[in-house]
Amino acid sequence: MSLEDHHTDRKSLRTASGKTADWTALAQDAVCFANGAGGRLLIGIEDGHVLPPSDQRVEPELLDRLRKRIGELTVNVQALPRLQRAANGGEFIELLIDRSPGVASTRDGRYFLRVGDSCQPVLGDDVLRLANERPGRPWEAMDSAVPRQAADADKLVHFVVAIRASDRVKDSVKEKSADELLTHYGLTQGQTLTRLGVLILGTQVDRRALGTSPLVQAIKYDEQGQKINKWMWDDCALSPVELVDAVWRELPDFRESYEVAEGLYRRSVPAYDEKVVRELLVNALVHRPYTQQGDIYLNLYPERLEVVNPGRLPLGVTPRTMLHASRRRNEGLARLFHDLGLMEREGSGFDLIYDRLLSQGRPAPLPEEGPDWVKVTIQRRIAKPEVMRLVSEADARFQLTQRERITLGVLAQTEGLTARELAAALAAEGVDELVAWLGQLLRTGLVLTLGKTSGMRYFVAPDWLRGVQLDSKTTLSRIAPHRLQALILEDLARYPNSSTTDVNRRIGTEISAKTVKRALDELATAGQVSYVGERRWRRYGLAKQEHKGQMTGKFS
Repeated sequence: MSLEDHHTDRKSLRTASGKTADWTALAQDAVCFANGAGGRLLIGIEDGHVLPPSDQRVEPELLDRLRKRIGELTVNVQALPRLQRAANGGEFIELLIDRSPGVASTRDGRYFLRVGDSCQPVLGDDVLRLANERPGRPWEAMDSAVPRQAADADKLVHFVVAIRASDRVKDSVKEKSADELLTHYGLTQGQTLTRLGVLILGTQVDRRALGTSPLVQAIKYDEQGQKINKWMWDDCALSPVELVDAVWRELPDFRESYEVAEGLYRRSVPAYDEKVVRELLVNALVHRPYTQQGDIYLNLYPERLEVVNPGRLPLGVTPRTMLHASRRRNEGLARLFHDLGLMEREGSGFDLIYDRLLSQGRPAPLPEEGPDWVKVTIQRRIAKPEVMRLVSEADARFQLTQRERITLGVLAQTEGLTARELAAALAAEGVDELVAWLGQLLRTGLVLTLGKTSGMRYFVAPDWLRGVQLDSKTTLSRIAPHRLQALILEDLARYPNSSTTDVNRRIGTEISAKTVKRALDELATAGQVSYVGERRWRRYGLAKQEHKGQMTGKFS
């Protein structure tokens, strides 16, 4: 597991001292944090380590040099280096970087942003987006001019009770008075409510006066795409916290269920998983830009639910990276929702959605981004009910992690995937990241492999598929190499002078063309198959007995 996150990075002491000092890289990292939520660079602790070397010592003058060089190489970056001594006696530098009130950059005019545990460059039109998304003062903290005494009394009582009952809040916070809690969560500033305070605790009139308080519309469509029903929460009477419960409770479609067969029995399953729907609603409310007007739409179709949010994704997050990227647009609101138990910890909400859907045999969510909207689509019906039993039994036996359940769910709904296909399905940066996603699946035999390197194919073990009746169809894509070669030899005995495409078509298109080509090359190397021609004009046939062990250009 990575020891770095959205707020922390580790660097070797070599990057800031001596001839090996890389001041450019340090300046870029400082700009990343300044354009994000702030953070700290731990200089002197290597990647993957928790402590510095026990005998490591830091020259005192290095702190002044570090402060000076960061100031020379960056714009709008405030960095404070401090000398720290670790538990093992080793010294390191903690470079604290504040969130910049404006847009930070390097002196040569380059922009960077911290996304998850990586530093990414900001290019082209995204530079303007970065400037627009970073006002000198966050929208949440702006003064609303509404007196704190004007807060809705009932909402205030419910908020204080909920915070003190939460298991995610420290005891020292629970012991604060009501006024201290409001200040702690950024809901008040002096004698007035902040805009976040009005959003959570304000009256209906004050919340409507904000102009960007979230409004929700749920529209139901029939098979022909015609509107047949509509629900609206547009009177600004409810806070975002209350909207989540209201939408889930008042939409009758969320009460519906249907039956799926499980052997001799039938099981009733909800049309939509409550945790998934709530997480989608919370994401829409927490991550929408509150400087922009626009309603949240829930489009209910007979076979799917679409949740459409105004605005684009936070800068640095794309539909492809939503499963991994971690970036909050509204820090105060996100913190509040987390402490109230309404959302998962940072960066794990979409993981939960993937986990719940795939573990139930449903397709993965489909995120999309438009010019001024973000849409996430989930399916109503379970595609493969047997997958529920497979993941449930495997989890009960091996106590799978969330990532392992997601990976198993993806593979169980397919006939197997190559390393590249699996990485794409999991939105991983490359095949090297699959190790973390596969976890113990290979070691326990839940998932097997076929082939090598980039052509390696991953699939659920046949014994587990048979146990949940997912093996009703022959799966040629998982055929063993020796059986595939036997099929090819039998095919070439009947149809000599055949191309790779001809062989592939006759033995089964479920097998990838690359796999068939690799098997033909192995048979040719072993002398069992010969060929004439090259590339697309190559034709194969059985080798003559007297030439067994070598390739030949003549057919028998």
